[in-house]
Amino acid sequence: MKHNRTQSAQGFTLVEIMIVVVIIGLLAAMAIPAFQKVRTSSQDKAVLNNARQLAAAADQYFLENGVSSVSQGSLVGASNYVKALNLVANESYPDGFTQGVTITVQGIAGARTVTYAP
Repeated sequence: MKHNRTQSAQGFTLVEIMIVVVIIGLLAAMAIPAFQKVRTSSQDKAVLNNARQLAAAADQYFLENGVSSVSQGSLVGASNYVKALNLVANESYPDGFTQGVTITVQGIAGARTVTYAP
């Protein structure tokens, strides 16, 4: 009597593994730009929120002191209008604020600029 032994394939072939790696690579290549776009948008919104807080603090300072310009040092600090200014992308805020003048935040992630008009 003959016993036929059938060999079942165990594991994956090299071609199958390479196809899976290529598919994962393509999916990653499509996802990375989307993540970058979300990150950029999030940074810009956080910077705009900081600019709004500074503008509101400057307006309050103008009302309380009867002046039309103020330095950032008078607005930001533990006992001032804005307790802390959290930088999100190494941006730089203006050193001074003048009533009715737009606020321009430069150097967001080393490349972008955001302008806020109070």
